[in-house]
Amino acid sequence: MTSVIIISCYLGLLLLLGLSSSRLFSGSGKDYQLAGHSIGPFMLLMSLFGTTMTAFALIGSTGEAWQNGIGVYGKMASSSAIVHSLCFFLIGVRVWKLGHKHGYTTQIEFFRDRLQSPNIGLILFPILVAMVIVYILAGILGAGTVVNVFTSGAFPELFPGNPAVPPSVGAVPAPLGSLVICCVVLIYVFFGGMRGTAWANTFQTLAFMVLGVLTFFVIASGLGEGTAIENMRAASAAVDAKWASRSDTSPSVFLSYMFIPLSVGMFPHLFQHWLTAKSANSFKLAVVAHPICIMLVWVPCIMLGIWATTDVAMDLVKPLARLSHEAAGDQNKVLPMLVKGLSGPILGGFLSAGVLAAIMSSLDSQFLCMGTMFTNDIAKRYFTKGEMSDKQTVFWTRTFIILVVAVTYGFSLLDPRGVFGLGVWCFSGFSSLFPLIFAAVYWRRLTRAGAYACIIAAAATWGWLFMNAVNSGKPLSEFLLNVSVAGTSYDLMPVTAMIAVSTLAMVVVSLATKPPEEAHLKRFFS
Repeated sequence: MTSVIIISCYLGLLLLLGLSSSRLFSGSGKDYQLAGHSIGPFMLLMSLFGTTMTAFALIGSTGEAWQNGIGVYGKMASSSAIVHSLCFFLIGVRVWKLGHKHGYTTQIEFFRDRLQSPNIGLILFPILVAMVIVYILAGILGAGTVVNVFTSGAFPELFPGNPAVPPSVGAVPAPLGSLVICCVVLIYVFFGGMRGTAWANTFQTLAFMVLGVLTFFVIASGLGEGTAIENMRAASAAVDAKWASRSDTSPSVFLSYMFIPLSVGMFPHLFQHWLTAKSANSFKLAVVAHPICIMLVWVPCIMLGIWATTDVAMDLVKPLARLSHEAAGDQNKVLPMLVKGLSGPILGGFLSAGVLAAIMSSLDSQFLCMGTMFTNDIAKRYFTKGEMSDKQTVFWTRTFIILVVAVTYGFSLLDPRGVFGLGVWCFSGFSSLFPLIFAAVYWRRLTRAGAYACIIAAAATWGWLFMNAVNSGKPLSEFLLNVSVAGTSYDLMPVTAMIAVSTLAMVVVSLATKPPEEAHLKRFFS
């Protein structure tokens, strides 16, 4: 029960922090959704980093390294470190400037004004919501897994589990754990809005960064009889060559993975965080420090994943099928099982709280973003015809947040998948729309018809490829496209085709249609 008590205290502290922020709530819709544009450099960095570091980064990366080796660091972490900062600099600052000038709150408001298309939200809103729900789903699955593993043995009479699988005895079922985490996040977002989300993100990001490093050294110390450094060397030397390099990943696959981090340019929840900045100078720290923060989180997680393949650590993960793809959800348990197996109950409780902090620091932003988009882009335009008081704005935002949480939690009960695979496909979908946001802020020739063509092409390509991936029988993260050029065959990530098709559709249709009026473009291009 020690770990259970510590996790409960952490969740209680988080609720208290989120609810305390509501005391500063002015009651206005803008304040609830954007915290009055009052977020400074440090809190902006913590919010942006905490929002992008999800169950995908911790649980997903460790599980993927356990299955496929250290190459996952190069495929996702190093490329993300560079591409994310570039997106903050090239897209985020520009979006903040335009949002500050014209009063935008959501992505769709920006696109509606930029493209002179009053109804673009009707096609873009459902696509963004669908992809964010997939993103949230990965976080909910990860949270449920963590709670399940760390409560093992705590409630044997309440949850008898399967005696043939000792870790399941007395463990809170993953669906119930997911429900608890969803309720905690929902409560402080419901009452605290964006300010509560930013405060909670800052606290949780600091928590999982500090506890993540501590987790790494605790596990390293438990891998042998020597010091942490000696154990790291011994464990690394014991790793099979297959997991110690990216030799099984072709150069074409490795390079095409670099398109996936472009997704941050189209994350609606990140877009909303950009608009909360106090000034453009607030972005400087995020651009410089974000790559360092990524390294601090991803390196320990990847190393733990490959160490888990060695005989030294196999006793800790033996309930899982070793490097098996038969049960996609198994890889989600590698990190929590290592933490639980190599730390005492007190330290294990704190470390599990750190893992949950990383997951929850993205769920809150996604919940709030969905509510804000629905209120401003659907309810305000089609239900109340533009007339909406601050009280109504907050009401509609909160109502849709509850609906999104309920729907996503329902999906999590159907068919648990590997967190990493879900994350890759979610990010690929957002990446396929990156040409749209980039063209909107830098290409004067983009037209309304070109934007629609880009959105439809991206959605259709993603849907078709995703169904092929599901029906292939392979793990979602291992589905590849094979392309032949001049007699040479290349394997590519599906995101390559998505970006190529959406970009081609946007450019061709934009050039074939009438360009925007110069007077309108002057509002966006000085």
